[in-house]
Amino acid sequence: MAEWALRMWVRPEPTPGVRTASKPKGAASYTLDDHPQLRPGAVRDLFEALRKEVLGLDPCVTEEVLKLYVAYKVETNFVDVVPQKNQLRLSLNLPFAEIEDPKGLCKDVSNVGRWGNGDVVVRLAKVEQLPDVMALVRQAFDRRSGSVNETGH
Repeated sequence: MAEWALRMWVRPEPTPGVRTASKPKGAASYTLDDHPQLRPGAVRDLFEALRKEVLGLDPCVTEEVLKLYVAYKVETNFVDVVPQKNQLRLSLNLPFAEIEDPKGLCKDVSNVGRWGNGDVVVRLAKVEQLPDVMALVRQAFDRRSGSVNETGH
């Protein structure tokens, strides 16, 4: 009976579009267009300015667009960018005690749940803040790329 059923009801072959739409969980890929906060406008312009600076740190920096944030990596994430309605929230992957933040822009989130890696959060709302924020991002990059050892020297 099973053989007869297999002959009667031939398994349909999905089209290529259907195959990609039904990827196994965890295999999804995302683009910036999947982030509604990054639609054309002020936050997208701010993101593009930040993106240019972060990718310009070193040729080894890679970008990975994830469901909830955009990760920038060397061997591991050094900054994760969470697009928000009016700003970008950056998680810097280094201990809060190690950040040199003369302008007091950073927040210690070591005991707070959030999307992203690291114990340091800084918010970027205006392009004028970019030089100060990039000085903080550079510290996380240096630590993750091996330019600074684990003791901060």
